[in-house]
Amino acid sequence: MELELFIPAFVTLFVVMDPIGISPLFMALTRGRTKRERRAIALRACATAAVILILFAFLGENVLGFLGISMAAFRISGGILLLLLALDMLFERRTQRRKDQSEEGHDTHDDPSVFPLAIPIMAGPGSIATVILLSGQGDGLTGLALALTVMALVLLIAFILFNAASLLEHVLRETGIKVVTRLLGMLLSALAVQFILDGLRDFGLMG
Repeated sequence: MELELFIPAFVTLFVVMDPIGISPLFMALTRGRTKRERRAIALRACATAAVILILFAFLGENVLGFLGISMAAFRISGGILLLLLALDMLFERRTQRRKDQSEEGHDTHDDPSVFPLAIPIMAGPGSIATVILLSGQGDGLTGLALALTVMALVLLIAFILFNAASLLEHVLRETGIKVVTRLLGMLLSALAVQFILDGLRDFGLMG
């Protein structure tokens, strides 16, 4: 796997899924749970998100073909979606929306691993679009291997951060998390524009 493909792919999915930003939400959703219960919830959330993203990695391009949507068109639309997510991160609308989702799905007697953690916080439209885009990179199985490898690594990091959510929140505090979120938003906006440019190039609109 080429390094010049892997690094941008990893950064894109990492920024979109934002394990650092959702760790405090994980902590809020699992408040009052034991350490063992939190670990089990984290494992189920990551496993559920993995299953959803794997399905879209394998079937996403076929579904697009069935609907008559070219990969170039999806790259452009996916890039626009990621750009909107980046703007939300820069202006903190995304964080507030995730807090609202967590509050709506919060019940001390319910398991938050599937909803709202796995869906829509981890495996949301942005993550799904990113996985489909990444699986379309390269030739043959290269893109699929790239998408699956990056997804596995990001979910592993998410699982580790979930288990260290209390420590992370204590170290970064709210201000630190806001700074990191905005920096990641700036990075994601540049990557989103690159997806759009790649799509335009595939259409032959750019040299």
